[in-house]
Amino acid sequence: MFHPNVGGVESHIFQLAQALMAQGHRVAVMTQSYPGGRCGVRYLTRGLRVYHVPMVTMGEAWKVPFPTVFGFTRLLRKVAARERATVVHCHQAFSTLGLECILSARALGYRVVFTDHSLLAFGTVGQSIMNKLVKFLLSDVHRVVCVSHVSRENIVLRACIPPSRVHVIPNAVDASRFRPDPAARPPLSPGGAVTVVCMSRLAPRKGADLLAAVIPAACARHPHLRFVVGGDGPKRPLLEATVRAHGLQDRVELLGAVLPADVPAVLARGHVFLNTSLTEAFCMAIVEAASCGLLVVSTGVGGVPEVLPPDVAELAEVDPASLLRGLDRALARAPAVDPAAQHARVRRFYEWGDVAARTAAVYDAAHGDPGEEGLLARLSRHYKGGVLAGKFFVACVLFMDALVRALEWVSPARLIEPAPDPGPLLRFSGGA
Repeated sequence: MFHPNVGGVESHIFQLAQALMAQGHRVAVMTQSYPGGRCGVRYLTRGLRVYHVPMVTMGEAWKVPFPTVFGFTRLLRKVAARERATVVHCHQAFSTLGLECILSARALGYRVVFTDHSLLAFGTVGQSIMNKLVKFLLSDVHRVVCVSHVSRENIVLRACIPPSRVHVIPNAVDASRFRPDPAARPPLSPGGAVTVVCMSRLAPRKGADLLAAVIPAACARHPHLRFVVGGDGPKRPLLEATVRAHGLQDRVELLGAVLPADVPAVLARGHVFLNTSLTEAFCMAIVEAASCGLLVVSTGVGGVPEVLPPDVAELAEVDPASLLRGLDRALARAPAVDPAAQHARVRRFYEWGDVAARTAAVYDAAHGDPGEEGLLARLSRHYKGGVLAGKFFVACVLFMDALVRALEWVSPARLIEPAPDPGPLLRFSGGA
């Protein structure tokens, strides 16, 4: 998960890498290849080196690499040795590449940090299998980072890891990009148009069905209300049908997919931001909207209640009627909002330099972790993963250890040519 793919995790990895580099660390990113020729090595801002790994991808989701379990190890070994990595930082429990990176990096002897960006329940067979896999892999990482306290509680329960090894570091906002634009948004006046912006993937998890229920009801209650909806996804036809059925073509603007560079301009057009997500570990979208001076109305799910103060965000239940009441309150308060002052507050709350410094401190803690590092200690930890699963995990670790020893015999790491421009310390963000 990384650019050119668009999403909160992709943006987080890029911004974190840039902030770490600005503080003097060296960072390289390892991600999958993408259709259209995005493969090999690319260079981004500040010389950030991105390795696009050629991997088979699954179905609709060309965004999801097909799991190889052991096939990724040889390439990770070469890239990490070339970059002289000291820490391997993996992201996202739903990234097959990220999870494989944990297994390979530990076999290669690197210190490993993992950041979870999502919440996962326990109610289905698929979720149970995923939780068992996460428990296996995270039992062997040195530190875990979560983006909210709710996310921390979730990962501690799912992975059965000591809370002392789990840190909370929120996302941040690039306030130089997300700022109010008085020219794009006319001031509110009695009887004047009010613009509500919605910006998310139009998918069930993001509450697109809720949004389709709220829009016509809100337009009926507030004759001067206008909606601007940015984003694409499987639920877009539902939104289009809703607009046609209620004759709202002149009051609802469906933008479709919006390029990341254009998101701030879209947000700056609005007075209120509406988020209808069904689950969120943090929700970067509401922070970006608040930074642009918009009042936020959001479902109070997951980590959302931790993100913004009550005078900036109106929280609601996962219910159209509750969201409508929250929207009513926000519309009543909107004329009193000072967008510039709100931007300044949000900028202080979530700043990438602070996030990078806290992340670097986690890396240092991972290096200072006194835990047992030998193969026998690792096998002992994995064996406790379950009656059958524990034995399977032990077999995987033994095979991976043998594979790494064979690779070292065939091609010693000391003979791998280093990448140019070595820095004082390398932070390697891989497997996302």
